[in-house]
Amino acid sequence: MKTVKVTVVTPDGPVYDSEVEMVSTKAKSGELGILPGHIPLVAPLAISAVRLKKGGKTEFVAVSGGFLEVRPDQVTILAQTAELASDIDVERALKAKERAEQRMHEQRSEHTDFRRAELALQRAINRLAVSEKRL
Repeated sequence: MKTVKVTVVTPDGPVYDSEVEMVSTKAKSGELGILPGHIPLVAPLAISAVRLKKGGKTEFVAVSGGFLEVRPDQVTILAQTAELASDIDVERALKAKERAEQRMHEQRSEHTDFRRAELALQRAINRLAVSEKRL
């Protein structure tokens, strides 16, 4: 079966580098499915899971925004943060979710940045959802 090289990179370094059969992810404009030979594309990513189909199994990577670059033989994801499902610290993600929810409830305070708290909550929920999909 044909494959495409996938690299997920953050400012801290590479997170994933392998040949896969299909990449599925959520861009800000909607869901994307990428197979080998896909037309070139650049798209901003939403806070979401990247699904990587390889050898009959699916691997998951939680990304917190960034960009997707597709070439016929390579897919590069430049993410602000990214974690493999197996590397997610569930306890830390739960604490981050609780902190974000608390900040959102304190929105009437002049010191609370509601949008920042909302994004932190989305990131925590995404990490928890991806961690549940571990193999």
